Amino acid sequence: MKNKKESIKQNIRSDIVKGLINPGQRLPSIRDQSQRFECSLNTIISVYQELEKDYLIYSRPKSGYFVVAQEELLPLLQPKRIDFASAAPSPSSIPQMEFRQCMNKAMDLFEASIFNYPDPQGLFSLRQEIVKLFHQQQVFTSEQQIFIFSGAQQALHLLAGMPFPNGKTNILVEQPTYWGMLAALKAQNQSVIGIERTPNGLDWATLERHFQSNLIKFFYTIPRFHNPLGTSFTPEEKQRLAELAQNYDVYIVEDDYLADLETNSKADPIRANNGSSHVIYLRSFSKVMLPGLRIAAATVPNSLIPLLQLHKHTADLSTSVLSQGVLEIYLKSGMYDHHAKQMQSLYSHRIKVLRDVSRRLLPEEALYSNDVSGGVFAAIRLNDDINTEELVKRLYNRGVDVLPADRQFLSSFPKLNLLRLSIIRTDDHDIEEGIRIIVEELEHAKFTRGSPKPFSWF
Repeated sequence: MKNKKESIKQNIRSDIVKGLINPGQRLPSIRDQSQRFECSLNTIISVYQELEKDYLIYSRPKSGYFVVAQEELLPLLQPKRIDFASAAPSPSSIPQMEFRQCMNKAMDLFEASIFNYPDPQGLFSLRQEIVKLFHQQQVFTSEQQIFIFSGAQQALHLLAGMPFPNGKTNILVEQPTYWGMLAALKAQNQSVIGIERTPNGLDWATLERHFQSNLIKFFYTIPRFHNPLGTSFTPEEKQRLAELAQNYDVYIVEDDYLADLETNSKADPIRANNGSSHVIYLRSFSKVMLPGLRIAAATVPNSLIPLLQLHKHTADLSTSVLSQGVLEIYLKSGMYDHHAKQMQSLYSHRIKVLRDVSRRLLPEEALYSNDVSGGVFAAIRLNDDINTEELVKRLYNRGVDVLPADRQFLSSFPKLNLLRLSIIRTDDHDIEEGIRIIVEELEHAKFTRGSPKPFSWF
């Protein structure tokens, strides 16, 4: 009977997928379906109830059941691609049932708040949970210093546009860096200076010269699992950054977007070091939770609180209460910690596979100079005479998606010919096959252009 019921459920789901029943259309009655599938009325009632729980159909009293929305075509009907380009988690890695439970609970617990404009700084109860989470990363702060944003992108946009207590106006960014930060700076026509970041880190003499002489308002950095290089600063480098910031009255915007994926218990953020009075610590939840919830959190120095309160309030009045409520419940219940550890294990395994496969398939000169020990990104550097656009097209035609790093550089800064690889939507087979195809296409580029060394790993 169970197999019969499941077969009926899949048949009705298939009718919706194929468009035989459109959104808003009434499904056949329970009696008609029981006759069609030669089963009891109770079996059809149970099938409809399960489809309703899947948010595929809904019921209207005394009217029957109706389709909510047509599902996307089944992925199995589409050719499988090797996705080295995406930076958002795969839907299959997200515990959607847990999120639905948290969403329903949030609707109950925060019903009154949904009909009001809450504190622009964020729900106080959520900020209490964020304080506990940050403490686990050795970032000791208070609820008064915590801000909840509609995604890290909003935080970066606001910080880029608002004045800072040091009265300075120029913004220093690593090159390359996260494209979203560069987009925010360009949209606001901010004065931006770039500093090169290589697999070996920063040129400290150049950094100090910028801090000393170029009126730097803040320095935006991704110290852990850099995007796109995948590398991390050492504890000594983080301490040095914090001290330089304090000495020269320059703020640090520390984008710790992959803190949950750290496996080294001694790898503390910059904010955990002496000199943290000038560090703004920013955490995204998009790589562990649903990106669509649009939630990020930051702790800021006391000197910035009034200014940021004003700019946050004028930007959106308040971050979605429902999204904040879901995150709070997810944190309190222990679901977040459990899921974050699963993602840490999963991505740590994949980046290790990428490293091992690269060492095995790529020639010695192609290996990265500093091992990428975690996170989700790595990068390939091509010779300048390689046509990156043509290479990306050839890879696409062979079912491999990669992302050129062009937009991760300032237009005024010398660009390196990089491809960013993400392991976030891959598996062991994808990585092995994808690197093999990339090597073949780079060999093709080498022979067609006569280049002896077409690439090297970062």
